Amino acid sequence: MKKKRFLPIIGLSVAALALTSCSGGSGSASGSDDKADNSGETLKVWIMEGTNPDSSAFFDEVSDAFTEKTGAKLDVEFVQWADAHDRFVTSIAGGTTPDVAETGNTWTAEFADAGGLLPITDYIKKSGLEDDLVEGLKASGELDGEQYGMPWYAGVRALIYRADIFKELGLEAPQNWDDIVTAGEAIKKAHPEMIPFAVPGDAEMSVYPWVWGAGGEVATEKDGTWTSELDSAKSVEGLEFITGLATEKGFSSAGATTWKETDVLDNFSQGKVAMALQGSWTPATIKANAPEMADKLAATTIPAKDGGIAKSVLGGSHLSIFANTKKADLAWDFVELMSTGEFAEKWAEQSGYFSGQKSLVEKTIQSTDPLVAPFAKQFVEGGAALPVTPQFGAVQAKKTTPAMMQSILSGQKDVKTAAKDAAAEMTDLLNKK
Repeated sequence: MKKKRFLPIIGLSVAALALTSCSGGSGSASGSDDKADNSGETLKVWIMEGTNPDSSAFFDEVSDAFTEKTGAKLDVEFVQWADAHDRFVTSIAGGTTPDVAETGNTWTAEFADAGGLLPITDYIKKSGLEDDLVEGLKASGELDGEQYGMPWYAGVRALIYRADIFKELGLEAPQNWDDIVTAGEAIKKAHPEMIPFAVPGDAEMSVYPWVWGAGGEVATEKDGTWTSELDSAKSVEGLEFITGLATEKGFSSAGATTWKETDVLDNFSQGKVAMALQGSWTPATIKANAPEMADKLAATTIPAKDGGIAKSVLGGSHLSIFANTKKADLAWDFVELMSTGEFAEKWAEQSGYFSGQKSLVEKTIQSTDPLVAPFAKQFVEGGAALPVTPQFGAVQAKKTTPAMMQSILSGQKDVKTAAKDAAAEMTDLLNKK
């Protein structure tokens, strides 16, 4: 297997994508298992660098298995996440894309809309995988009824908490919002030195579970027009709850108004936070940075207002086939090899993320590890996608949601005003072409 590393480049504007026309890939949805047909062929693949610390060794194994299966070789190039989006934009505009690449799940619809990706709906159906894909990750790879991204792996946020503090105070894992308040008040009284519940102002993905948990929505689409619903009565109720934990209950801190998720993670590792939303990939980091926390950490699904599981954003990656490939069937062979079976399980185990296959994640739910099973349950039963539209990237770039949160937490705006302003901005951005 040949491995390369990309150097940073200057990217083109996203608008340039829409002006680019890419030729479609050849081949049917049959896949290609005939080694004789593929001997001498090389499949060019881009993989993001840093998700799995042992990716080189992993892809050595994948390369051998791929050659054994197809007779073709892999040319895997590793790309830094920070450089990847610009690299994709430039390559699609210039017709220099790989055959297959890992695409961040919030990018896939954008690249598909630009004509850069090959629809793989028929491949998925023919492989019998249609009903075994994690719904939230599947949805983020769809556009106009076609699938453009094969769910590969993802992580999800759930509620982590200090198990030792909960045990000391006779508290159970929160099952609804009232339980969070009860626990927060007990912790605040018994441990005034701790932050009972961290409410970060610059952590977009930690906001939406409360909107969904109240029965609200981020944005909806009708007849091609998007409307943000952050200012709906139910969404506002969710926003009032999470910000109220800080502004009314005093469970967070003034400094957290500018915190990112990494700041929450650092403070949790230092023993300063009792409850917070964190990703499934973070418990290992906490235990590595603070070994003394190993027996003090637990997790549970994010509770909805009156019980049950509130939805949480699935963040992860697809494997996508590019439209200008001449090796579509061979590309699918690689996608299927990576996203199912042995290699899907091994990648999930090594990276700390979950597979995009429901059947594989459901195995993980059976785990007795208190830091694994709750995240797996959240992933399968409460995983969700953000609005699937190429324009949502503009909302994130504008930091519409974090700006809303910071204006509330800093006291500059009340919740209803901040939500109304954010919804207007989001609606405008979602409908710009």
